[in-house]
Amino acid sequence: MTLSNHAQSLLCVFIASVTIQSQVFAQNTYPTKNILMIVPYTAGGSIDVMSRAVAQRLTDAWGKSVVVDNRPGASGMIGTEMVTKADTDGYTLLGHTSSYPATAAIRAKLPFDPAKSIIPVGMIARAPMLVAIHPSIPAKNIKELVALSKKNPGKFNYGSSGTGGNNHFSGALFGAAAGVKMEHIPYKGISLAVTALAAGEIEVLISSSAALLPQMQANRVRILAVTSKDKSALFPKLPTVAEAGVPGYEYELWWGIFAPAGLSAERVNFINAAINKIVGGPDMKKFLDSQGAEPWVMTTTQMTDLLPKEIARYKKASQIAGIQEQ
Repeated sequence: MTLSNHAQSLLCVFIASVTIQSQVFAQNTYPTKNILMIVPYTAGGSIDVMSRAVAQRLTDAWGKSVVVDNRPGASGMIGTEMVTKADTDGYTLLGHTSSYPATAAIRAKLPFDPAKSIIPVGMIARAPMLVAIHPSIPAKNIKELVALSKKNPGKFNYGSSGTGGNNHFSGALFGAAAGVKMEHIPYKGISLAVTALAAGEIEVLISSSAALLPQMQANRVRILAVTSKDKSALFPKLPTVAEAGVPGYEYELWWGIFAPAGLSAERVNFINAAINKIVGGPDMKKFLDSQGAEPWVMTTTQMTDLLPKEIARYKKASQIAGIQEQ
């Protein structure tokens, strides 16, 4: 039996309608199982704290658990590589920070393309860093710290969460801008570096407020300045490093959620919309205020070239700071 042209047209419309409805249904049913969110750093650091906050709120919104799994090592690259090998179905996500493009910029060889193997699905926050010293150091401000460092070259050590991370870059750039020599001491996570600062094992640490907060509250560290270009509304009583004695110095952090490259645009948009709703809400703002960070809502279009641009920027910074390729 041959269908008429009219009947064929109706059949095509019906099939197209069913296909679209099936796609919509499939998208709307995501997630149908628990989601793994890998954090490639130790527990207690700023990205761990931020990721867990988002994961809990996504769990509440989706009715499926978003489980955070800390997989530290190689300055975040071990956990990141795990995600690059995961299925591109949206059930494996990655909590990351601006330490990632910093580290990627100085790695000569990686088993994946750092700019293309993962994609951002939503940003969480951004914030300046804080310059913290051990209370035993007789410096009440940046000028005095610089003067002491010049008087005692190589005596002061600064810590980091690992070679090539934000704390390494910010410390090396500080030394270059201030004209002082400080020894870099890498740790296997920012929480360990903060603990080392509080114990007096290192003298200086430039880190996020979120990571420093427990020791700040216990008065085990002294905060001298904020690293943003202009005075920060988050820390109105603190001077910038630039105005406090090191002209031209600035450094800021960001935190975000990523996924393996190849995730469908529909699912990326779905996840992005959920994260943006959370980050743009009053509950998350209150939480981020307590962490010394501000919400950073970004669309998928705005995030398109985020990693390539950041990695290129850090390559230039590594040359200025004298950080060698690893």
